[in-house]
Parts: sequence; structure tokens; C-alpha cells
Amino acid sequence: MQTDSNAPSVYAAFSQSCTLYPNHPFLHVVDSVAQRYDIDSGDITYAEAQAIVEALIEHYCAAGYGASHRVGLMLDNRPAFIFHWFALNALSASVVPINSELGADEQAYLLDAAETCLLIYADEHAMQAKSAIRKMSRPIAMIDVGANASAVIPHAPKNDSTLLPIAADSECAILFTSGSTGQPKGCLLSNEYFLEMGRWYRRIGGLCSLSLGSERLITPLPLTHMNAMGTSLMAMVMTGGCIVQLDRFHPKSWWQSVYESRATVMHYLGVMPAMLLQLEPTNVEEKLAIKFGFGAGVNPAHHAAFEARFGFPLVEAWAMTETGTAACVIANREPRHVGQSCFGKPDPAMVEHRLVDEAGSDVERGDTGELLVRAAGQNARKAFFSGYHHNDAETDKAWRGGWWHTGDVVRELADGSLCFVDRRKNIIRRSGENIAALEVEAVLSRHPAIASLAVTPVPDEIRGEEVMACVVLNDVDAVNEHTALDMFQHCMASLAYFKTPGYIAFVSALPLTATQKPKRNEIKELAKSFLDGPVEAVVLFDLRDQKRKKIT
Repeated sequence: MQTDSNAPSVYAAFSQSCTLYPNHPFLHVVDSVAQRYDIDSGDITYAEAQAIVEALIEHYCAAGYGASHRVGLMLDNRPAFIFHWFALNALSASVVPINSELGADEQAYLLDAAETCLLIYADEHAMQAKSAIRKMSRPIAMIDVGANASAVIPHAPKNDSTLLPIAADSECAILFTSGSTGQPKGCLLSNEYFLEMGRWYRRIGGLCSLSLGSERLITPLPLTHMNAMGTSLMAMVMTGGCIVQLDRFHPKSWWQSVYESRATVMHYLGVMPAMLLQLEPTNVEEKLAIKFGFGAGVNPAHHAAFEARFGFPLVEAWAMTETGTAACVIANREPRHVGQSCFGKPDPAMVEHRLVDEAGSDVERGDTGELLVRAAGQNARKAFFSGYHHNDAETDKAWRGGWWHTGDVVRELADGSLCFVDRRKNIIRRSGENIAALEVEAVLSRHPAIASLAVTPVPDEIRGEEVMACVVLNDVDAVNEHTALDMFQHCMASLAYFKTPGYIAFVSALPLTATQKPKRNEIKELAKSFLDGPVEAVVLFDLRDQKRKKIT
């Protein structure tokens, strides 16, 4: 049996699974997570989780929480995040996940922008939480999750909407975009948005088939992002499966955690395969029960090598916070075109798509274009996000012409499969040529001296823009012109001359997001500053004179 697809809310879907699978594990806490968060390790059954959630519902209800109340959650990847979310959702209150790794100013902005009335935080973040609240435009109540919740939950602000009934289109959460082109925008997410994630995962089949009541999905991704909060968690809720939520990705202990948790599915970040391939083989690798990995952004050079070594497919998918899985495309069936950044064929019964040039005209198959998507059928926005909070102008701009403009540059293969090229804003325009930063990164990442890197455009008086590679080396003693030239020649062997880096900057570290992705906008601004003169801890090599057309 499976959870009813017509459940009106996240909590209702969870409650139904508690009835169907009371003694099945819902959460598994590995030993390292238990130690990190000072909680008990092992399985938590659906019945046990339900008892915790029901107790929280009682306390929140007594304090007057309901529709139109928004509560911030600064709980990292603790089980408490899930329990408090479900309890608040049962009352039609909305949650606002807050990344504890952000600065107090950033956290204050999110709490203010979302108009939260309460912040739930882990005791280790007490000073940070208090600092963030002091910086807000108005004070809000706060609760230490380690305290006795029944004794400290303050009364909610009164409003006329508190007792509104919960529905599929009711607001469930606000997740903020990265803000790479300005202040983060708050994505309004409904119950339907999250429920569709579970339904979609449950039905897609192919290499990603899920068995009811038996899967154990391990993920290191943060619950402040849609993949962990929505895709993986709702997939398990709506199939009676078990979430193995790690605190973060720990390469050296990863396979041990996978083995000991008896995980059958893993969710991955694009950087994970490369790091795992660098580890020495262990006998644990031969005992894994993983059926498939689900993720995005694996380096094309590592994709086949990973699958050959570890024995299961890495299934690439595409989605955005704004689209959820309503427009998700996934390479869960062959041919997957491994090594070509392929993320599968759109299902025409679920999603319509176009690839357009900068003028908005459809491109020929094989050419690159921006991906536009919408839900198939009469409601183009079905199960998408509900819009940007207090920002209708940006919502309408992204939906112009009745299509969601993704900002992603994609190429369509002859069989209809889509291959990711880059974010449009990461395309480098040099002397009329479009260069994908990710393509250059994929080649450079194969150089053995490189630990991590990011490629970005920098201004050029003659060519408009030039390619700069910001590189962190494995060995700081290798910071010299010989290494830079070797990397340049490495690129020249595989790329058109104009795509090779005109500058190589050796840096000590790169600014990264919570999911270990480069902060592109910040890196772009830093790279510009490198051209203005010497920067401490940065060694820059100008290789523009080395760029020459290859003579054949």
C-alpha cells in the first residue's frame, strides 16, 4: 500500500504513512551524526516519529500557531528539523529554513524578508541566533530546541487567518534562492509543491524504481535546500521508506556510513564522485546495497569511472527550487549518454520545453539555447513554486510568455536527450564566442595538481571578456609559472584555443555555498579585483599571449 496521492498536506501524507507503516523505520541516525548532535543513534520508527510530532502539535496549537504564521528553523540536519516542520504544517503554519553557516546579517535579512514570528534554533547556535534577531527590523520570539518546548513556546501573534483550513495550495515553506545576482529571493512553496515531489519520485521508475516500505535513502545535503527537504524526504514519506540524513558530506567515512545504515539509495552533490574516486579502495565498497545515486553536476570525466568502480548508476537530473519536480527532467532510462552532462529526456506528459536563443527564438536541435519549461496541460504552473515573496515583478519576468525561463543553457541531442552546458550568466563572451565556464572546469579538473577550481569571466578591453581560472592547488609549493603553463597546455590539448584560460590565479580557497558549490558572483567580483593589482595570497599569471589558433 502507498500514501494517498490526494493528501492535502505534508503532515497528512506523513500521518497516512504512519498508519500504513507504524513499525517501519522513518529516520536512521548514524553514529557520527548522533555524536555530532548529541542525540541517540539508530532507527526511529514511523510510530515513534508520529508521537514526537503529535506532542509538538499540541504545544504549538496551545500557543496559537496556525495559518499565516511563519517560523524560522535553524536546526541544521537534525531530526528535530523534520519534527518541527511536520508539527507546524499540521496547523497550516509555514517554515523558513535558515542556514546556520550564514552570517548574522544574512540570517536577519531572511528572517525579516519572510516576516517570521518565531525562530527555533539548536543550542549551539544560541549566540548567532540572538545576534541575527538583534539585527532584525523588529524583534521576534525564539526557542532553543534543546529546552523543554512545552514550557517555552511563546504565544503566536494574533491574526484573522490563524484558523484557516489547510489545503494543497496552502503555503508550506519559504526557501530562499542563493542571491548570486542580488539579495536572495524567497520562493513561496505550497503543500502541493512538496507532495508532487513524493508522487513524482514514486512513479518515475526505470533505474530509480522505489519499493514500498523498504528503501533507505542516505543524503548529506542540507535540509535548507529543496533536494533534501523536499525530494528525498517526501520520496521516503510517500513510499514508507527511511531517511538517513547525515550532518554533511564526510568523504573518508562516507562508505562506512552507507554500509552501516544499509542505504539502498544515495543522493549526491556534483563534487562527491570526484572526491570518492580519490579514496583508496576498501572492502566496504563490495558490500554496498546501493541501487542508484540521484544528483546533478557530476564531472563528465568522472561519471563512467565512478559507475565502473562502485557498481551502480549515478542518475543525473535537472530541476530548480522554483520548478520543484513539476518540471524535473531525469536520465533514469537508457541511453543516459554518460560523460556528456546529460540529464535525460523531458516527459511530454508532464513537462513541455523549448530551447531558445537570446532573442527568444527556438534554436535548431544540436545548438545551445536557454531552457524554458512549463507543466503540461492547462495549468502551466501546476506544482511549481507559488511565486517570489513580495516580488511579483520578478515572478512575472521569469514567467514571461507563459514559459518559465530557467537561465540554464542546454543542448538537445538527436534522440531528444538534454545536456547541460552552463548557467547563462556563467557563459563567457570572448570575441563573439560563447564559452561555458563548466566546460573549461571539466577539462582543468583532470589536471592532477588541482584540488578545486572555478572559471569565471573577467573584463578585457579588446575581446570584451577573457577566461580566468581561479585554482586551489594540492601542493602550495607548486605555485609557480611552470605549473600555470602546464595547466594551460593541458587545456590547449582538449579545448579550442579561445576557451583556454587567459589568466590563471592561484588562490588559497574559493568561496563556497553550503552545498559546496562555487559562489559564482562572489568569485567573479574577486577575479576582477585580481586584475587591479597585487592581492594578498593570490598569484596571478597572464597567459593571453600564449593563446594561439591550433595549426592543422
